[in-house]
Amino acid sequence: MTGTVPASRPAPDSGAGREPLTRVPLSTRELPELDPRLPPWPGVTEQVGGVSLHVRRTPGAPDETAVYVHGLGGSSTNWTDLAALLAPVAGGVAIDLPGFGFSEPERAFDFSLDAHAEVLARFVRGLGTGPVHLLGNSMGGAVALLVAARHPDLVRTLTLVSPAMPDRRPDPRRLSDPLMALAYLPLLGRRARRKLAAYTAYERAKMVIKLCFADPDAFPEHRMAELVEEHTARAEQAWANAAMSRSTFGIFRTWFARGAASLWRVAPNVRVPTLVVWGTEDKVISVRRAARTAKVIPRARLLVLPRTGHVAQMERPVVVAKAVLGMWEAVAAGSW
Repeated sequence: MTGTVPASRPAPDSGAGREPLTRVPLSTRELPELDPRLPPWPGVTEQVGGVSLHVRRTPGAPDETAVYVHGLGGSSTNWTDLAALLAPVAGGVAIDLPGFGFSEPERAFDFSLDAHAEVLARFVRGLGTGPVHLLGNSMGGAVALLVAARHPDLVRTLTLVSPAMPDRRPDPRRLSDPLMALAYLPLLGRRARRKLAAYTAYERAKMVIKLCFADPDAFPEHRMAELVEEHTARAEQAWANAAMSRSTFGIFRTWFARGAASLWRVAPNVRVPTLVVWGTEDKVISVRRAARTAKVIPRARLLVLPRTGHVAQMERPVVVAKAVLGMWEAVAAGSW
């Protein structure tokens, strides 16, 4: 069974004056009790579909599979809580994209969004489960969108949480430290990268949470400890910095692409049922991109969450789970 919430009105730069988007159903299904100290799901490197990725699997219903894709600088641990809430309906497979988490990239990997999407498509096909419920956040949302547009046979439903749609606005809020802006410049960035490298793992983790959460103080201490441990381990990987910088450039290249390569041109090719989730306090990708994103995807509906930043699946896992389940139930009933 489902209830519904109205989708938000379009943002000022994306079609003001148009009617609100179709209502988003929220499942009334009773969710599992969320353990506030739930540790990350165990991870292991797997060879699937001819690619090698570090994967965290969430045991769940065997008939449905949900595949989770993190954002820039994130990892499979970003989906711990949401995967637990959805497990009674779909077993979870959270991946580390090449160069992130514990997935070592192949030597020739170019870190473009297209390259990440090709790896994800090969992995999903290799699972052999049939179409999956594909969920992506930020960069992972853009990657998931590309897969759904190019390989519709692999995707049953698509959930995009603050996907990295082109957002070229100059906004100082999107950087928790000005050094991060300089770090990815070809020549001037060298000095900034040296300074960033001197930060402790704890300082780096605090920067990430300040940037991605609407209320950084609400981030649980045990999750901060996990994030610090992850940043410490990542610092020991020779490929980590290159993966971050080159993936960042890959996003920027796509944002400035024209014609068929533009994500705005790709999105209308997504024909699967799609849920778009955005936080009003997103400092990374402006909520002003939310309505346009949902409008250009033919079967999309939009849920905008107040007092929420860039990682709604971490900040608001219960309401995101209810929205995702609501979509799955509506699709099964033929009403999406």
